[in-house]
Amino acid sequence: MIKFLDLHKINSRFDTEFKSQFNSVLTSGHYILGQQVEQFETNFANYCGTKHCIGTANGLDALTLILKAYIELGKLKPGDEVIVPANTFIATVLSVLYANLKPVLVDADVASFNISVAEVEKHINPKVKAIIAVHLYGQLADINSLYNIAKQHNLLLIEDAAQAHGAISTSHKKAGNLSDAAAFSFYPSKNLGCLGDGGAITTNDTKLSDCIKMLHNYGSSSKYVNDIIGTNSRLDELQAAFLSIKLKQLDEDNLKRQDIAAFYLSNIKNKKIKLPFFNHTKDHVFYAFVVRVDDREGFINYLNANEVGYLIHYPIPPHKQKALAMFNHMSFPVTEKIHDTVVSIPISPVMTDEEVQTVTQILNSY
Repeated sequence: MIKFLDLHKINSRFDTEFKSQFNSVLTSGHYILGQQVEQFETNFANYCGTKHCIGTANGLDALTLILKAYIELGKLKPGDEVIVPANTFIATVLSVLYANLKPVLVDADVASFNISVAEVEKHINPKVKAIIAVHLYGQLADINSLYNIAKQHNLLLIEDAAQAHGAISTSHKKAGNLSDAAAFSFYPSKNLGCLGDGGAITTNDTKLSDCIKMLHNYGSSSKYVNDIIGTNSRLDELQAAFLSIKLKQLDEDNLKRQDIAAFYLSNIKNKKIKLPFFNHTKDHVFYAFVVRVDDREGFINYLNANEVGYLIHYPIPPHKQKALAMFNHMSFPVTEKIHDTVVSIPISPVMTDEEVQTVTQILNSY
């Protein structure tokens, strides 16, 4: 069986360092907001090229905290509208709702699967105060166009970079440094994943950073001094230590993913399988390699029979989820077509050349 993602194999590469850091944290006696978190925040800010990084408990909290901080700072107010992609994981939409803001869903671009710039422009109105750009599957959204729209209409631009650690724009800036603020997830399957839950926010805005630092720690400016109503969403010491270790390997791992993607794109030749868009730059780090097929059930049965792992990112779009019943009446044709036809095939930095070739041969025989 070729696994869709072998997390044990990915993390076993760091076994010795992990155990050393575990013992260091264990004996330190300091387990919350200590040296390891501070070091990782510095490391990740430097990696992304931003002034600030704040660790959080997960990616959803990271995105929600950005929005709530903007409310505290008076740049947003409850009820303001925020443009989000219809084609995204539900967390993007939930963050807007958790911040008491109104999500405005916008259809996807048929080539990239990311938010359609043309559709964004159609939805600009005086109530819209922010845009969330999701770098879906590891591919940067059309951030230059979105940046220009945001500046033209005095809107906040926020990145949901949960799947795009290390992606680099044509301006040679990394995901996390392409907007007013960015949210990351370190869920174990991510290109930079911890061994549990974790997230982070990057920004160059010092006032925003200071506000988020209070919000994510009970609204506290110093111990037992609470200035605003906050929450508890902190990256813990052990996960921060693991992430600092894995961060050193991220660029090399992304390059391996890009190499596998390039091989798939050059060698999978089957008219029944539609391959993803890739312009062979560093703007796509292939968190997922997502193909489209008309007969998805038949295709995944074929993959099962040939022992090739897969995942569906995602079978049900947010606006069709029972949890978001207020959007169930809406129609986004491109997004719905994507969700009905996508299948993610194996791609990871620990796949062997033989495994990549085998997946290719099996797909060509479908």
